[in-house]
Amino acid sequence: MKTGVLSDRQIKEMITSGAISAAAPILNDQIQPASLDLRLGDTAFRVRASFLPGKESSVQERLNSLTMHKIPLTGGAVLEKGCVYVVPLMEQLTLPQGMTAAASAKSSIGRIDLMTRIITDQGIEFDRVQDGYDGPLFAELCPQSFSVVVQPGQLLTQVIFRQGKTMLSDDELRAVHLETPIVSGDPVISDGLGFSVDLQPSEGNLVGYRAKRHTGVLDLAKLGHYNPAEYWEEVRTEDGHIILDPGAFYILVSREAIAIPPNYAAEMAPYLAMVGEFRVHYAGFFDPGFGYDAAGGAGSRGVLEVRCHEAPFVLEHGQVVGRLVYERMSETPEQLYGAGISSNYQGQGLKLSKHFKS
Repeated sequence: MKTGVLSDRQIKEMITSGAISAAAPILNDQIQPASLDLRLGDTAFRVRASFLPGKESSVQERLNSLTMHKIPLTGGAVLEKGCVYVVPLMEQLTLPQGMTAAASAKSSIGRIDLMTRIITDQGIEFDRVQDGYDGPLFAELCPQSFSVVVQPGQLLTQVIFRQGKTMLSDDELRAVHLETPIVSGDPVISDGLGFSVDLQPSEGNLVGYRAKRHTGVLDLAKLGHYNPAEYWEEVRTEDGHIILDPGAFYILVSREAIAIPPNYAAEMAPYLAMVGEFRVHYAGFFDPGFGYDAAGGAGSRGVLEVRCHEAPFVLEHGQVVGRLVYERMSETPEQLYGAGISSNYQGQGLKLSKHFKS
């Protein structure tokens, strides 16, 4: 198999061969251009603390010592903010040698500050599946801002599959930009594509949202249902800067429009420079076609999930806050993001998750 991130067609082949299997038939809607959505199983384990199994243990062995109680998810169950849960997923993997996988929260899940990470047997890193892994997958869930209602079969995480070394060097990324622009304006390329925050919108003064601290629950099955004002405070500025409050969670947007050409995928990663007392969460893989003009995505921005840490911090318009790491695809996908498939965030600007009314 050619080096690169596997396409939708190659993921289907893995399902057919049994390299990806599941407790219930895998649905076509789970297969994205370069990723597979993973489904929650029917039980959550409330645990005392987040954990990694380590090289000597399975997840189940660690659950045996850390579980406080089990919660059936059938019919819907509340996961309370500030608590940690582990949910076995329906899918499991039998990866061939030379192939690894990486997981991430889906966009809508990152935008409601539901920390979602994949763990595996003998795992030593979150969201990373080792070369040739054969075994089950588990999601560790920790709601940070809102308590949530979840049910079996819901799609909170996604996984991509990598054959060999897939990441582009900075010189390769510059060459891609010259052929098919990947960002509006001049690219800032250093260990990926740097992007900055937009605090001077072309219209109005709304630049973001801050999660309220005391709200009702969010039922993940209800789309376009909730009034944003009940969960979010609007963040406005007239002078191109805001002050981030310690412990607060913000939804902001990138200044740049971003594009992922058809033969590439990308992953949002934290900016490596010491840029301040905050973190941009990286709840995101960007599928081939995101922001791509031919797939209807011209002008798509990156939505930023930002948490401030110990001290208040002044965030300025145009400040570099994160980077996109681009990877080559093993082959061009059969379908692109936003082209003929259900894509909630193609062409997006500043936007809350799909659970909220527009």
